[in-house]
Amino acid sequence: MFFRNLTLFRFSPAVAADLERLDAVLAEHRLRPCGPLEMSTRGFVPPVGRGEELPLTHTVKKCTLLTVGGEDKLLPAQVVNEELQRKVQKIAEQEGRKVGGRERKRIKEDLLTELLPRAFVRNSRLAAYVDRQHGWLVLDTASRKSAENALTQVREALGSFPAVPLAPEEGPRVLMTDWLANGNLPAGLTLGDECELRDPATATGAIARCRRQDLDAEEVKEHLRNGKQVFLLGLTFDDRISFVLGEDLVIRKLKFLDVVMDELGDSHSDAHAELDAGFALLTLELARLLAKLEEWFGVPRPTDG
Repeated sequence: MFFRNLTLFRFSPAVAADLERLDAVLAEHRLRPCGPLEMSTRGFVPPVGRGEELPLTHTVKKCTLLTVGGEDKLLPAQVVNEELQRKVQKIAEQEGRKVGGRERKRIKEDLLTELLPRAFVRNSRLAAYVDRQHGWLVLDTASRKSAENALTQVREALGSFPAVPLAPEEGPRVLMTDWLANGNLPAGLTLGDECELRDPATATGAIARCRRQDLDAEEVKEHLRNGKQVFLLGLTFDDRISFVLGEDLVIRKLKFLDVVMDELGDSHSDAHAELDAGFALLTLELARLLAKLEEWFGVPRPTDG
């Protein structure tokens, strides 16, 4: 159940108090199957297992896990357009006339009505949790769009959820460039073996990507001397978690190292016990990392005022 990516939002203590009712409100917003003429549906699904009787949240101390589910009909535009063209051509051949724009649009709408009920359905799941004690919303995705869509689902369920994106007081790009160029990393943080360097002067500037690379190597330093800045940087925190940190403060390729996984063990009696142990360990480790993220970049918790 360990997250692989982290997109982060913050919320105030007053908002945290309102989240006590999450379990009750999500029940009214369960994921329902796509109707015959619907392209997609969104809603909440159990964090573990399947079934309408299962709970939609799982809470350990002040952290509550939830999962946003989705169903999307797969109806490729190419399939629709080819069938549309076939019907238009048939009319032209049989009736000897050209199909106008309005009629073409009507034919396409009829096609969608005909094809949608037979389309395949793709299921999706996005896990997230709220840390009410420290004011974090943590979503297991590196996609800003997916994160915003999931946040919208939570807002609709609660009626209001003023969680805000991170607004760092320290520029992540400048700070990470200093870490890489001068080795001025905070205590407990070490360089990984991956980075992305870009020329910030233009949107189409030169890009240097390094993987499985000694980041102290002279060739990396040369890129920095030529004016490139860090946009992605591989890091290890306290020899327990490795990740790639972006200049947008999205955490990618999150991995809990062996010392952490050994603490989890494998003697759990059932899926619920396994979820409980995994989620407790996840939130404990991430609470330490996110506290440091707040310290390094200046992303304080919003106040109620």
